[in-house]
Amino acid sequence: MKDTVEIRWHGRGGQGAKTAALLLADVAFKTGKYVQGFPEYGPERMGAPITAYNRISTRPITVHSNIYEPDYVVVVDESLLESIDVTKGLRADGAVIVNSTRSREEIAAHLHGYQGAVYTVDAREISIRALGKNYPNSPMLAATVAVSNVMGREEFLMEMKASFQHKFAKKPEVIEGNMMALELAFEQAK
Repeated sequence: MKDTVEIRWHGRGGQGAKTAALLLADVAFKTGKYVQGFPEYGPERMGAPITAYNRISTRPITVHSNIYEPDYVVVVDESLLESIDVTKGLRADGAVIVNSTRSREEIAAHLHGYQGAVYTVDAREISIRALGKNYPNSPMLAATVAVSNVMGREEFLMEMKASFQHKFAKKPEVIEGNMMALELAFEQAK
């Protein structure tokens, strides 16, 4: 991993893109990294496009701005590909990770000529299988870690389990479902 990895998330209000970015920052921090995780606010409402960001580094982070040239872009809602150039500023040696049932080739046709790596993950199917509902943020979080290699799989899963155990102490079934979603997405993204 290079010194600093920058990630930009695109989703819609209520899909958990902001929560996933904040969870990634929290987990990376617990593994000894310097982090930033923050949303870009506008007139957000349920279903409106939102953007969130992560910086993860082995060194102190002194930049405090949005991310204009990300290493990775995560698209939680593929319908955004029709209205937003999600690859704007995306580094050619980076990757875009899209929640979709479509093939990489089909998705690439909507990426404004982006030539870098494209990954697709069916986060909807994974979350319905693991949680019984469409919560795409956990699968997309795991896919992002798998593709970006910002931390190892076992370290990530261990820290996420601890985070879920704290957050869902009275709902153990939610912990198990979220862990299953993370593991399934990690495999699918590779």
